[in-house]
Amino acid sequence: MATQPAAIITGAADGIGWALARRFAAAGCRVALADIAGERAAARAAELGADHIALACDVSDEASVRAAVAAAASGLGGIDILVNNAGIGDTHLPTLEQDIGHFERVLKVHLNGTFLMSREVARFMMERGAILNISSIAGLGGLPRRNAYGAAKAGIAQMTKNLACEWAGRGIRVNALAPGYVGTALVRTLEAAGRIDRQKLERRIPMGRLAEPEEIAEAGWFLCSPAASYVTGAILSVDGGWQAFSDAGDASPG
Repeated sequence: MATQPAAIITGAADGIGWALARRFAAAGCRVALADIAGERAAARAAELGADHIALACDVSDEASVRAAVAAAASGLGGIDILVNNAGIGDTHLPTLEQDIGHFERVLKVHLNGTFLMSREVARFMMERGAILNISSIAGLGGLPRRNAYGAAKAGIAQMTKNLACEWAGRGIRVNALAPGYVGTALVRTLEAAGRIDRQKLERRIPMGRLAEPEEIAEAGWFLCSPAASYVTGAILSVDGGWQAFSDAGDASPG
């Protein structure tokens, strides 16, 4: 990996993506912040400094992905790291009320986006590189009503393993994070709307709290850094013990 690696992070304007962008920049990376909200990404890139660039990109659109990756490679002088973070939420509606259009949209953003970005970036990773995908506890275990999101995140976990095996000989490592619930602005909005019960969630988590975005970013940087040079095809749970817990009742006394 270059002395000052070049990284492209999708969905980088807010939430976990913005935490990842800050962490990678702090580690000395030049970062391309890609987001469908191009102006928001530009403001975030300006916050990070002159070494960083912004890209307006719809990861579900092949032409948009190709243009963004080419611009990142040109603007940064290559690409060493890709973080596939862009995604959208599910409806949380009962299955009998779920709309196929939204179902397909969730799959297209998460699955197609991860596939397209990985394929295009890999063309620039001739001898080495690191790709980090974002799966979820929703892709590793059952969550009622989360059909599209869970299917997409499970697909990302499997795609991670497939690509890791295919590209290991080229020096490209491919890993994934499986975060649990994270205290982002989106989660706070869902909490305010009564769509999630934060106290109930915290009792279900052995560590008794939601993650901070920065904690997800730290794990992400590890998997992309030289410290993880012999790690590929891994799905790292960053969930406070959520996936490990299988007893009845609350995992945390609260």
